[in-house]
Amino acid sequence: MTDNKKVWFVTGASRGLGLQIAKAALDAGDRVVATGRDADAVKKVLPDTDDSLALQLDVTDATQADAAVAKAVDHFGRIDVLVNNAGYGQLGVFEEIVHEKIVRQFDTNVHGTMHVTRAVLPTMRSQKSGHIFNISSIGGALGFDIASIYCATKFAVEGFSECLALEVKPFNIGVTIVEPGFFRTDFLDESSIRYSDQPIGDYAEYAKATQGFYQSQNHVQAGDPAKLGAALVRLSREDEAPLRYAAGSDAFEYLSGAYDARKGELAKWQDLSKSTDGATASAA
Repeated sequence: MTDNKKVWFVTGASRGLGLQIAKAALDAGDRVVATGRDADAVKKVLPDTDDSLALQLDVTDATQADAAVAKAVDHFGRIDVLVNNAGYGQLGVFEEIVHEKIVRQFDTNVHGTMHVTRAVLPTMRSQKSGHIFNISSIGGALGFDIASIYCATKFAVEGFSECLALEVKPFNIGVTIVEPGFFRTDFLDESSIRYSDQPIGDYAEYAKATQGFYQSQNHVQAGDPAKLGAALVRLSREDEAPLRYAAGSDAFEYLSGAYDARKGELAKWQDLSKSTDGATASAA
């Protein structure tokens, strides 16, 4: 296709942020390949049209990622914007989470992002253009109570994305790490969130109180997913989009505080940091 419409490839598009990002791209006049583990569920909210195509994709399956990307390129001819949104939150005290659940969390949030990115990059490299939005979290830049595993995956996404940005820059491919604060989605809903299932008495009071706080925030968060979608559309049109984008006033405050604290700690211990330097060969 030779028109100026961008083609978006969005994972986890059946609900939440993914759905609203897809809708915002369509409202802006672009085309969207909307994917989800259940293609029929995606089609119910985003029916196939000339500008919209729903495809099945479990991001933990690299073969499915390759197949979905191939279908998208065959249908629309290119992919201009990739949104790696599919994921969920595994909460709970670290000691209380079985290893299998940790693996599953990394398979979705980290390996899934990598599978889809790997599948899309050859097309973007061939085009010599593209933009990748990797949906992280404020939990990808600072830690939260009973979120060690979830935060670990988002920290991994941030490290991966920052290095990826260096590798693909020569091909005119941009990367933006999106760090949402608390948004009104199903993230904290029982249909999405996961908690630990092997309680340890020493953590009982702490875990119960923290879990109760998270549940009290379900569907009353400040962030508007539709407005995040509009923000990403704007960023997709910027010549120099940021490497990191804090989404939400709460994200701005959390991240500002975290950066200030790290800078203060760094300065406090700078003498000890510098004390580990040894004599250089020339000085010796």
